[in-house]
Amino acid sequence: MDNSAAEATGVQSVDVALTRCIPQWKAIAAITVGNGLEFFDFTIYSFFATIIGKLYFPVEGQLEQLMLALSTFGVGFIMRPIGGVVLGAYADRAGRKAAMNLTLWLMTLGSAIIAFAPTYAAIGLAAPALIILARLIQGFAIGGEVGASTSLLIEYGSDRARGFYGSWQYVSQGLNTLCGSLLGVVLAASLTTLSLESWGWRVPFAIGMTMGPIGTYIRRHLHETLAGIQTDDHRTQALLTANHTEPAAHRVHPARTLFRHHAGAITAGVVTTIGGTAANYIVLFYLSTYAIRMLNMPMSLALWASWTAALMTVICSPFAGALSDRVGRKPVLGVSRVLLTLAIYPAFKLINVYPTVPVLLAVVAILAVLVAFTAVPNIVVLPELFPREIRATGMSIVYCLGVSIFGGFAQFFATWLIQLSGSPLAPAWYLIGCGLVSLLALPFVRETAGRPIG
Repeated sequence: MDNSAAEATGVQSVDVALTRCIPQWKAIAAITVGNGLEFFDFTIYSFFATIIGKLYFPVEGQLEQLMLALSTFGVGFIMRPIGGVVLGAYADRAGRKAAMNLTLWLMTLGSAIIAFAPTYAAIGLAAPALIILARLIQGFAIGGEVGASTSLLIEYGSDRARGFYGSWQYVSQGLNTLCGSLLGVVLAASLTTLSLESWGWRVPFAIGMTMGPIGTYIRRHLHETLAGIQTDDHRTQALLTANHTEPAAHRVHPARTLFRHHAGAITAGVVTTIGGTAANYIVLFYLSTYAIRMLNMPMSLALWASWTAALMTVICSPFAGALSDRVGRKPVLGVSRVLLTLAIYPAFKLINVYPTVPVLLAVVAILAVLVAFTAVPNIVVLPELFPREIRATGMSIVYCLGVSIFGGFAQFFATWLIQLSGSPLAPAWYLIGCGLVSLLALPFVRETAGRPIG
């Protein structure tokens, strides 16, 4: 047996050992809890962006307040690439589990700052500064969380099941968006406007603070997949150590190794990510805000749009992952993204011609299905492009660069384009542009389904 075959066999043995160490559902839940917390917070922040804008950014005009609140939402994404490099490198040196626990506590800190931040009326400019600080901390944390957790997910899966395992990253996002949107709906429906603005909007962020200790507790039984990191399971430790062949320099300078030897994969991965992430943030989060501001729907009804999108994400993501294992990442990603790009303009046109809740929910449900089938294979293929020893850093850098601008500021860009053009259909053109650009890089992404990745 040659060295490459032996290495592939050894890596598969590690994956088999890991699947026997901890039940599948427990491993998936433990790995994805931190990324789920991010989407719980983001869901709540998006839903209450109008209130946060009013309390922390008291400028003239409701649209201007909303733009400032949404730009603060996007500020956190500026820190993602930095967090991706710093925490991704930490995950490739100290292990996935150590990095994920650190990011979880940083996310919890950000939630606490938002939950207890005094308003502009109480402390002036320090109030929006605290919100921005919290978003920067959370952005830095999630920059490392996504890379470490997605890498660990696919490393727990076999060659024929990595797509299914990786899909649970999006399932966790959908589940927490469901919880966040449902909580938002309950608060909006049960509290008066005065109560909602004075204290009700803070409740979800206070709940988010509990995820630090809860997440750390349920992650205690996870085992490492990185060679040279001590794990309690002796068999897995022996397999990891035996199959560790990567030079030590990769551990010391993973980012340098990535840009020197994997620049093509980084570029193709970033461009491919643009289309999926822009659609994800617009469909899952912005359409509720859009319904409130542009379609004049009450908040208690408009929030069901994000709930519907999240539900479809939860249902469809495992099927999208399994399908990508069966027929390949690129066919599933490419076909669904073309369909999504073709559907965007008619979708926005329809909800503006018929601005009713049933039409909105039907449109959102269809778009969410297409988003799931294009986003899942996208996020799965990214860590598969890199060797195990630098995988978390590579995944973090690629994902965060793609998401930082086109995903994090998607809601801001959409609102700005509406204001600039005066057309309520402007967000559709933004998504069409992102979708077309992202398809240009797909031929340069190698197919990874069913193949050993090391």
